[in-house]
Amino acid sequence: MTVLLSLALLPVFTFLIYIYRKDSEKPEPISMLAKAVLFGIFSVLISLLLTGFLSDPEGEASQIDGCIDAFIGAAIPEEFAKLLMLWLLVRKSKYFDEPIDGIVYAVCVSLGFAGLENVLYLIDDPDYLSVGIMRDITSVPGHFCFAVSMGYFYSLAHFGKKHRLWYKMLTYIVPVLLHGTYDALLSITDDDYYPIALGIWIVFCWLMYRKALKRISKIKEWEKQQASLAN
Repeated sequence: MTVLLSLALLPVFTFLIYIYRKDSEKPEPISMLAKAVLFGIFSVLISLLLTGFLSDPEGEASQIDGCIDAFIGAAIPEEFAKLLMLWLLVRKSKYFDEPIDGIVYAVCVSLGFAGLENVLYLIDDPDYLSVGIMRDITSVPGHFCFAVSMGYFYSLAHFGKKHRLWYKMLTYIVPVLLHGTYDALLSITDDDYYPIALGIWIVFCWLMYRKALKRISKIKEWEKQQASLAN
């Protein structure tokens, strides 16, 4: 059980520490970050309920069905549940006072989701060691990247003065597109297309991770500009 929990949660804590250190100017209270993680854990339950309504109960009949289910059965309900928890967490919080905070809280919520999801995937899998390692290097970084985009646009909508409605829409649309594309590529298992899909998936993940890091840097620069204008 110790090995299983370590596999499931070590990458979660690694990304939590990483994003916490990115908010070095005015770090969020640990209690708020812990609350965000708990909200993320609860979002798994909401997502499961939504998935029951949206997904096809008869399963995947074809590769196309698998790609569609990547959006309807995973990306759409999961990102909605995480966004709902993010909104409930920060909508009246006095600590949500800097642009970087949107990314920090979104990542914490998403990592709470990813942590419980990892445990649920591994707890009944006899091959949990190899599955856990694979999820550690794919699923958890994926949830991190989806969350960075969500938090980035959430902060632009909250703190910005232009295009706020557009940014509110992107807060949900972009994570869904990233998540759905990520899962859709992994759902392609046909021998003729799998190598191509895997190659595209690897490039997609690399670009997505680079973009996530750039968005963190960009929001911090925007934060500095906002602070200088205020002074």
